[in-house]
Parts: sequence; structure tokens; C-alpha cells
Amino acid sequence: MTYLLYVAAALAEIAGCFSFWAWWRLEKSPLWLAPGLVSLVLFAWLLALVDTSAAGRAYAAYGGIYIAASLAWLWLAEGVHPDPWDLAGAAICIVGASVILLSPRTV
Repeated sequence: MTYLLYVAAALAEIAGCFSFWAWWRLEKSPLWLAPGLVSLVLFAWLLALVDTSAAGRAYAAYGGIYIAASLAWLWLAEGVHPDPWDLAGAAICIVGASVILLSPRTV
């Protein structure tokens, strides 16, 4: 369930940030900002649902998932295919996030 929360949070964050990008860099209407703000609130709420005793650990593990989701966005939304270095880097990040998420904790 944690991975699903992270993926949903990543999509919400990327969509929210992209709305700002579209307004600022692609000269879209300022109306693009409204759903972006809602999306960023959704992102924060989803990340807060992660079952962990430390927010910093949740954020650290989320970082790896976010990197992989960003590359998926690059490909699916922007039409740019990630290269082998992108994919290798994302795989390393997923492994790192999994170590943080799945390691046994004594505290």
C-alpha cells in the first residue's frame, strides 16, 4: 500500500508542478494554476498517509519513487523517451527507497 501512496503522491506532485510550468514556461492561461494547487494539496495529504513514525523517512523514501515517476511523466506526458542512463538512475533510486521503506526498525 505504501508504494501505491507514493506513486499517487508523485503523480499529484508532478501534475501540480507541471501546471505551474505550463503557465510560466509554456505561456498557458493562469487558470492552469487552480488545478495545480489542488493537486499539490492532494500530494501533501497522500504523503502524510504513509505509515511511518518519522516524516523525514517518508520523504526520503518518496524521493526515489518521485524520480521514477518523473521519468514516466517525461515519456508519457512530454513524449521524450528516457535513455538507458535515466532508467539506470531510476532503478538505483527505487532500490534505495526500498531499503529505507523495508528495513527492519528497532525504534
